[in-house]
Amino acid sequence: MIWLVGSGGMLGTEVAKTFDRRGLEYAGTDREVDILDPAALASFAEDKSLSWIVNCAAYTAVDRAEDEEGIARRLNAEGPANLAALAARLGAKIIHVSTDYVFDGTGERPYEEDDPISPVGAYGRTKAEGEARVRASCREHAILRSAWLYGPAGKNFVTTMLRLMAQKDRIGVVADQRGTPTYAADLAGAIVEIVASRAPVYGTFHYTNLGETTWYEFALEIKRLGLERGLLSRDCTVDALKTAEYPTKAKRPAYSVLSKAKIMGSYSLSIPDWKESLALFMRNLDRI
Repeated sequence: MIWLVGSGGMLGTEVAKTFDRRGLEYAGTDREVDILDPAALASFAEDKSLSWIVNCAAYTAVDRAEDEEGIARRLNAEGPANLAALAARLGAKIIHVSTDYVFDGTGERPYEEDDPISPVGAYGRTKAEGEARVRASCREHAILRSAWLYGPAGKNFVTTMLRLMAQKDRIGVVADQRGTPTYAADLAGAIVEIVASRAPVYGTFHYTNLGETTWYEFALEIKRLGLERGLLSRDCTVDALKTAEYPTKAKRPAYSVLSKAKIMGSYSLSIPDWKESLALFMRNLDRI
């Protein structure tokens, strides 16, 4: 059996759907089982024969983390360490989801898994610590770093842009930060391939959709598809902003493109381009 932790979140919801489609036996939990309470975790697991723990739970409020680093650390480092230690004790394996924010964003080519990490904000620091503690606690682990995640469950950039474009005549979007949008359903598919593998490869992997873009170009594609599919009834001007014109409490990586060569080779994955996955996601939206 697989234990899906954080099953109510954006990614966890998509993982659960994919498990259902594949007919994989799993138990999903969200806040009702506290990942900060080792006794509660052990109690939940005691009557189950677990093969994998898939951890999709996290503190993801990037700006708020600057004021709540202690809380973020508990959820992004202490909780994953508890899950990894339990997995090792039970003879199970663990998948833990991490982020591009472990890098400082000063790169000029796609980051590879063994590139040095250097987080510049509280969120990235707590996620980097979580990675380290998972590695130390459970040898049979797969850490998946992703970026720019969106999906139907929860707040995300795509639906936020559609809502703003429907309400306003003009909006501004940052054009000097590069990365790759990632459809949560695609990342969920990669997770399922790992847990379903007869000979899983362990270690740290990167997964996003293919290609790269800026938030501004991402927004223009959202607008184009929104108008094409009738999700937007009128045009909206999108202005290109510099990061300095849109200040945030937490520093964003200027460049966060991740290389997918390792996971594609290790698991023979075919990864869609970000535009293809965005079009699929928006085809399934019936309203903003």
